[in-house]
Amino acid sequence: MPESAASEQKPSYEEAREELVDVVRRLEAGGTTLEESLALWERGEKLSTWCQEWLDGARQRLDAAVAADED
Repeated sequence: MPESAASEQKPSYEEAREELVDVVRRLEAGGTTLEESLALWERGEKLSTWCQEWLDGARQRLDAAVAADED
């Protein structure tokens, strides 16, 4: 049973990236129904967004650290 968006916890960057790689492999391999492919695509989009959020946060922290060192 799928979890609701409110109760779903955001995975770590590594977990999200690993699952995204798996989703892409499964989509590339084919052999899934249209319904399964759409569900995989949607999951991949969510995982991709989470990975980007993690990377953006890391970039912000790095920029803040560099700016603090320059002051």
